Amino acid sequence: MMINVRIMQWLVVVSVLLVTACSDAPKLAPLPSNATVLAFGDSLTRGTGASSEHSYPAQLARLTGLSVVNEGVPGELSKQGAARLASVLDRVQPDLLLLCHGGNDILRNLDKSAMQSNLQSMIDMAYERGIPVVLIAVPQRSLLLRAETRYQDLARQNQLVFAPNVVADVLGERALRSDQIHPNAAGYKIIAETIAQLLRESGAI
Repeated sequence: MMINVRIMQWLVVVSVLLVTACSDAPKLAPLPSNATVLAFGDSLTRGTGASSEHSYPAQLARLTGLSVVNEGVPGELSKQGAARLASVLDRVQPDLLLLCHGGNDILRNLDKSAMQSNLQSMIDMAYERGIPVVLIAVPQRSLLLRAETRYQDLARQNQLVFAPNVVADVLGERALRSDQIHPNAAGYKIIAETIAQLLRESGAI
């Protein structure tokens, strides 16, 4: 089981390196040493399935030394997230937004065009405030876990630094999940490591 987890960690890091090695891959401005990062989303961000110190934002903070604010609300739909985000951005005033949202829309088979529109609204709110965005995709509802294609469309249209497969890859490995839709502590660690590597490769840290 540990071998599978280690292989998974290696494969995820390699996939990030391959994506960010492309000359046209989006880049981020270097974050100041006292930067605040906002992790915004639903239960995947909150860390459901593990203790709070093992959520991906908490593990990312330990890996990078950055202040990472966890604003994940379990069960939240993208429409609700879009209604909540502006006040959170104004309160936290982050230097970077990590956006992982829409999973509950997908689980409930809600309209994906509406979900994409809600996510675009969140991206726009951040950009209006001069806050760069890293988009983290969640998987489609299918036996073969693959990132929902709407996230790829958003990343391309907005030229976002993008983590397309890490959640799908983690949830596809039994040893890395607490239930069918949530990682365990080891799974969240891989998500945190992947995002840390993405931030390094994109120039943020």
